[in-house]
Order: sequence, then C-alpha cells, then structure tokens
Amino acid sequence: MPPIEVRHLPEANRFEAVVDGRACHLDYLIDGSTMRIHHTEVPHPLEGRGIAAALTRTAIDHARSNGLRVQPLCSYVRTWLRRHPEHSDLVAR
Repeated sequence: MPPIEVRHLPEANRFEAVVDGRACHLDYLIDGSTMRIHHTEVPHPLEGRGIAAALTRTAIDHARSNGLRVQPLCSYVRTWLRRHPEHSDLVAR
C-alpha cells in the first residue's frame, strides 16, 4: 500500500488525504495558541487503513512545530493521543 499523502489546507482549517478518489479529513480551529481538533472523517469503505492515524499524526506534528497546544475534542484524536503518550506534553488541560 502506498504511503498516505496528507495535505494541510490552512484556509479551510483542515488536513486532508484523498485515497481511492475519496476525501478524508481532520478539521480544527486555532484559538490563540491552541489547536482544537473537533472532527476526523474517513469514509466507511476506507476505514482500517491508517488514514485517520496519518491525518492525526500530521496535525500533531504541525501543532508541535508551530508551538501550539492541542485540545482533542474528537474522540478518535483523544484515543490516538492516549496510544501515543510521547505527545502528551501538547495536550491542553
């Protein structure tokens, strides 16, 4: 399986990957120095291929490189962050 290419669309507050012609995305809002991640969506036929994880990792890497904290309002992102405690320093309390 080829690597998942994730694009940042800052004008839409979104990270996006197009896989098999279908758009998958992670939506966020910036509030001061906090990235509030509120939605991740992967169409059902594409689930289980690591797409949501790639979107989340890209968003977390973006937050880290831009000095942002992360508020995971999306249940998937909350679970991903629990599974990757090396990023716990970014979580806004």
